Amino acid sequence: MNVILLKHFDFDDPAVFTDWAKSEGHRLTILNPTQQQLDPSLLDDTGLLIIGGSPTSAYEDDQYPWLAPEKAFVKNAIDREIKVFGICFGAQMLAGLLGGRAYPHSLKEIGWHTIQRNDEAHPALAALPDSFRSLQWHGDTFDLPPGATLLAGSEYCANQAYAWGDHVLAVQFHLETSSPCIHTMLDVWESDLKPDIPSIQRSADIVQESERTVESFAMLHGILNAFADMSPVQKI
Repeated sequence: MNVILLKHFDFDDPAVFTDWAKSEGHRLTILNPTQQQLDPSLLDDTGLLIIGGSPTSAYEDDQYPWLAPEKAFVKNAIDREIKVFGICFGAQMLAGLLGGRAYPHSLKEIGWHTIQRNDEAHPALAALPDSFRSLQWHGDTFDLPPGATLLAGSEYCANQAYAWGDHVLAVQFHLETSSPCIHTMLDVWESDLKPDIPSIQRSADIVQESERTVESFAMLHGILNAFADMSPVQKI
C-alpha cells in the first residue's frame, strides 16, 4: 500500500510510521504541507493518508496560506474514499471539513493522560484496552461532525477519538510521539507548561512516563494495521 504522511514541523519524529511501513511492506511518502505544494495526483495510488500534528490551529486559514490548499487535498482524499487518519491537528481539521468545528479549548491538555474508550466498537481500535495512557499536547478541541461516531474521551477533553463512515478515523492523542521528540517539545514549548494546572502535567512527570512510548507505538501499529485492512476500493 502507498501511504502519505503529512508532517507539519521539523522535529516531529516520523520513526513510528517509517518503522511500521517498512515492517508491513508499505511505501511511505512524507510531505510537509507548510513547505511544498500537494499535487492531487499524489492521491491516485494512495491507500492511506495520515495527517500529523501541528502547532498551528486548524482554523487559522487567514494566517497560514498553506492551510487551505492542504484542506483541499485532504477533502479530495475523503471524497475519493481513501482512508484518512487524523492526529490532533489532523482530527480537528477533519472535523471542520466534515461539517463540525474546531476551536480553542477552555484549557490545555498536556502530558500523559488517561484515554477512556466508550461502548462504541470500531475495528481499528479493537486491540486497544478500554483505558490507557497517551501523550497529549493540545489547546484546541472540536465538535463532532454530523454522522460521526465518538469512540473515546478523557477527563479534560470529551472528544478524543471518532470515526466518520468507514474511511475516516481521527484521534486527539499522540501515540506516535517518540521520546526524543518529547524532550524537544518540552524545550521548544516550555511556555505551555503552566504550573498548578491539573490538565498540564509537570515536565519531570512527562519525562518519567516517556517509557510509555514503547507501548504507545505498539498500540499505534495495531490501529494502522487494522485501519489499513479496512480500506475500501478508492474512487478515482
